[in-house]
Amino acid sequence: MNEIVGYEIEGRVAVLTIDNPPVNALGHAVREGIVTRVEQAVADDGVDAIVLIGAGRTFPAGADIREFDQPAREPHLLVVVDRMDTIEKAVVAAIHGTALGGGLELALGCHFRVASPDARVGLPEVNLGIFPGAAGTQRLPRVAGLDNALEMIVSGKPVGAVTAHDYGIVDAIVEGDLRPGALAFAQKIIADGTPRRISSEPRDGIGAPEAHAETIDRYRDLANRRFRGQESPHQAIESVVDGLRMPYDEAVAADRVRFEACKTSSQSAALRYAFFAEREAAKIPDIGKDVAPRAVKSAGVIGAGTMGRGIAISLADSGLPVTVVETGQEALDAGMAELAKLYEAMVSRGRIDEATKAERLARITGAIDYGVLGEADLVIEAAFEDLDVKKDIFQTLDGVAKPGAVLATNTSYMDIDAIATATSRPRDVIGLHYFVPANVMRLLEVVRGDESAPDAIATGMALARRTNKVGVLAGVCHGFIANRSRLPLVREATFLIEEGASPAQVDKVLTDLGMPLGPLAVSDLSGLDVSWRMRQSLAADRDPEARYMHLADRMCELGRFGIKAGRGWYAYEEGGRHPQPDEEVEAIAAAVAGEQGIERREISDDEIRARCLYAAINEGAKILEEGVAARASDIDVMWLYGFGFPRWRGGIMFIADEIGLPEILSQLRAFEAVHGKLWNPSPLLERLAADGGSFTR
Repeated sequence: MNEIVGYEIEGRVAVLTIDNPPVNALGHAVREGIVTRVEQAVADDGVDAIVLIGAGRTFPAGADIREFDQPAREPHLLVVVDRMDTIEKAVVAAIHGTALGGGLELALGCHFRVASPDARVGLPEVNLGIFPGAAGTQRLPRVAGLDNALEMIVSGKPVGAVTAHDYGIVDAIVEGDLRPGALAFAQKIIADGTPRRISSEPRDGIGAPEAHAETIDRYRDLANRRFRGQESPHQAIESVVDGLRMPYDEAVAADRVRFEACKTSSQSAALRYAFFAEREAAKIPDIGKDVAPRAVKSAGVIGAGTMGRGIAISLADSGLPVTVVETGQEALDAGMAELAKLYEAMVSRGRIDEATKAERLARITGAIDYGVLGEADLVIEAAFEDLDVKKDIFQTLDGVAKPGAVLATNTSYMDIDAIATATSRPRDVIGLHYFVPANVMRLLEVVRGDESAPDAIATGMALARRTNKVGVLAGVCHGFIANRSRLPLVREATFLIEEGASPAQVDKVLTDLGMPLGPLAVSDLSGLDVSWRMRQSLAADRDPEARYMHLADRMCELGRFGIKAGRGWYAYEEGGRHPQPDEEVEAIAAAVAGEQGIERREISDDEIRARCLYAAINEGAKILEEGVAARASDIDVMWLYGFGFPRWRGGIMFIADEIGLPEILSQLRAFEAVHGKLWNPSPLLERLAADGGSFTR
């Protein structure tokens, strides 16, 4: 008896129940159990049909990713799926929860599929650098049609039960209890003598690719736009194209070769690393599951500017009532009007309907009196980045917030502990660093002060989950993890302009690496004056022996603040956002270089890439050694979600391990000899390089 797959007889139907918590992943034992139970049902003369169902919260949600780096063990899922084709008794998949990847491929191998109304099905393999490897790219087009199948395979996005029914993936939606509904469906098939529907048919291919050239090209374009630089979506498309022109067996054989090449690629390794890194980030080593987050039933946001509005929307969209507080009625009215425009834009883009807009807007109220925050469970300050301003706000909050309320600051770089001193309850104070726009960006940096209570931190992490964000814990230091680790990249980009590179060259090297925008274009977008103010606030602590960003300051002194000023590292047409090269930047850079005694020269793309990337890696190592980050993978998650770093590269710390730490260290020392103490190698990096260690493995 294989208890991981149960076997029961209901009338003339065998019910096979997969019970492999938490998500019934299709590991070796499950695959073996399915084969054993199916053969048992085939041999049972009292059985005319089979229902395959999952116990617990889901049908098999997918393959067991942990097996990817292990030797393959039979039966392969493809063998399980193909076996269904030869079974004379009807096999019905009963789907609830999520049937993703191998879970959907298993269901496609069955002759019929029924689903609960809340079920979701999909083939998300491209997100792991692979494509459906158990004939999903062959069977789904035959079942759902080429267009629908390519949409699901290339995007990797699941669809709900209703859409799956419309596509022909699901034969019936079962209201109420799924098991008796699936049994009734199977019994009707028996009674009606309904022929089995085999999803690998027709076996001789489903049409010449030339007849579908427009559709195929459309999805190739989609893959280029959505997954720039990533190979797996294109491999998935080629697999589907094989199924158009080849017999099923030949296309599946070609898939095996293509799949293995994808699975063993560096891109797949990086994407799988990112998958697990994101899940690991939710775990705080010294805060266990026994520490419950505080209940948050209402929230307040201080500030109705760009950041405050985005935070308010994020909270309201999650179902929380939110009170936005401003310093005066005029500022409040302006902020609330802009907030309403953001919701109107969501409607115009088809993201929400008018009823949803009205419902969410109704959760947001405005006030100019801090006293209204007396009953809020969570208050998030999103005021101007000025320490004295923030301390004044927290001193006021200390007098009005109820006991136990979490008091959070949205600062992107300031000292949380200094802000907490303005209150009599530093245990309630945490950082919640949102990224612009706060209602869109997925990263939420949860910052723990020296005295932040464990349950206050747990509340911040729970809020991230509730608002569909990726929460990552950071300690207190200037810039925390995300901005601190990125600053050296921006620093080197600026220095490279001083030394002779152009903004366009620097940005192109970084976008060729896979980043959505280069660092100089990003600076223009966010405003060069933001970093300028930060540098000014740190002037008293500046190391006079370290190279300074004189060029960046000069740009601001000349009013070149970026897009909002019509000029920054690039020039912008009035009202435009498209960067154009600006010869004046070359002249400014040459002047600053002359003042600093820097000889300008031609700079290679390789040097740009190494200096920008290795500077960030070195800072990441320092952050890790100081304990500001709990894990190297936490740094990478922040780069993936905060800066749009290409997921298929894993992150800066993952890249360091791919390159090799001895090589990184050697290059750091070479840069240190030329450019000075800013390139001092991290002691942690030195130790790991000497010991053959790594950051992420």
